[in-house]
Amino acid sequence: MIIHGIEVKGKLIDEKTRCKHYHKDVDVIAIKFYCCKTYYPCYECHEEEGCGNHQVWPNELFDEKAILCGNCGTELTIEEYLNCHYQCPECHVPFNPGCGRHRHYYFGV
Repeated sequence: MIIHGIEVKGKLIDEKTRCKHYHKDVDVIAIKFYCCKTYYPCYECHEEEGCGNHQVWPNELFDEKAILCGNCGTELTIEEYLNCHYQCPECHVPFNPGCGRHRHYYFGV
């Protein structure tokens, strides 16, 4: 699905990047996976339909744009996302704070 001009793959259910796994009002981000440089709404979508070579973003690349706000289309760097206090710095829509529990699926610790 093309969302704000960017292809997002996975089991999407709407144009705000919600998927069959995570579809609360606050589930409005997609993450570009380091291994395939492709946006997915969650690690489960990537596991089901991704490249099969899962890798996390190394800390030294946290200045790369890899988070898409499904509400406004802003692409955030990993560092911006990790420091945004679970809301888009552009449109201020809230992000799911529970995503922090899954950080190790996406980013080096």
